[in-house]
Amino acid sequence: MTELTKTLELKLVDPNVYKRQKLRETRDAYQQALQAAFAAGCDTQSAANDVVVEYDLSGYAKNALKKYVPQLCGNSYNADELHDDHPVRFTNEGLQLDHQPQNAIEWYVKVPHHEDYHLWIPARANPDQREWLEALYADDAEMGESRLFERDGTWYLHITATRDVEDQSAASADERTPIGVDIGEASLVTVCHRDEHGSPVRPRLWADDGKAVRRLRKTYFTAKRRLQQRGSERIAESYGDSLWDQIDDVFHRVTREVVEYAESVENPVLVLEDLTYIRENMDYGAYMNRRLHGWGFAKLHAQIRYKAAETGIPVETVNPRNTSKACHACGEHGYRPRQATFRCSNGGCWVGEYQADVNGAINIADRYRSGESHRRSDRTSRQKAGDDDSATDGASLTGPQDSQADAENQQTTRGTYAS
Repeated sequence: MTELTKTLELKLVDPNVYKRQKLRETRDAYQQALQAAFAAGCDTQSAANDVVVEYDLSGYAKNALKKYVPQLCGNSYNADELHDDHPVRFTNEGLQLDHQPQNAIEWYVKVPHHEDYHLWIPARANPDQREWLEALYADDAEMGESRLFERDGTWYLHITATRDVEDQSAASADERTPIGVDIGEASLVTVCHRDEHGSPVRPRLWADDGKAVRRLRKTYFTAKRRLQQRGSERIAESYGDSLWDQIDDVFHRVTREVVEYAESVENPVLVLEDLTYIRENMDYGAYMNRRLHGWGFAKLHAQIRYKAAETGIPVETVNPRNTSKACHACGEHGYRPRQATFRCSNGGCWVGEYQADVNGAINIADRYRSGESHRRSDRTSRQKAGDDDSATDGASLTGPQDSQADAENQQTTRGTYAS
């Protein structure tokens, strides 16, 4: 069995004027509490509680804030500024689902307003996620954090759910074919594996997609800066949403193609770099740390994980140390004379020069062969479902953003029925 976490999408159907007012009151109170706790620099749950307790919110929203604000203030994200349109978060017990299959609109959701008041609202589900919602309603899946937001006059709920799914592959670890997955900026994703003779075969690079995403990000940050200088905040936000949607579409297509590549390999296991290990044990300095959090590593990881799990393909992670520096043929360290080129420093090695991202992907696959994989069960003491700073937490993290706080909001506000 594989534990899979997925974000379920619900569109609230035509709330009346009164309920829309209550939803907006909840959102406004949440935004005010979040801004106040962030401005106060609350880096502990106790400090956050002292601020948010004064606001007219349900305990589910306050408890979510007490967990989230310390992450923003340095424990995980260390955000420099706060996005002004965060979704309203509720802890895992905040929502309640009701299913009436005989009705035209089958699903109803109880949304907390404040301590003594809730709103029952009909909701339309992503049809591709019906099985998941039914599992959640039947207590065969575990509800995690949920997020409420408004987009173009329509209200949406995203609910994190976790359940066990059957592994389709019965192959043992020794029988599996590890496929190394290298995520970067030059080539957005690179995959490669070895054949039965140990030779690297069928490398695939998504280099054009890397160029496309870099261009979109550059366009966004340049346009945002210019529009903000002119005082056109609303135009900057609307324009940015369009660009982020384009980036997100690239991410979803590329990760689907990665899983399709794995499906073409006998007894595959996708091997990713353990980015949690990177964050906890390596110091890249302010510039590289910002890029690690800003680039879409975590979201690409999350999407590969849940799409692979849905097809029964196992995913493992390995310690990424030196996978980009070591030669896949002899193990000696080399260097990059150019961004896409790896040069081995061992004069006796046959490699000489090699495509750098493919070299890294092979090294990642070889780490699994050497027994260095980090299984999910080995990390449960330091990771919980729904923690958004880890690349292993389902689909909860998002694509390239300038801060992790912005990343959180973009994932939850891109619209309904994301793939």
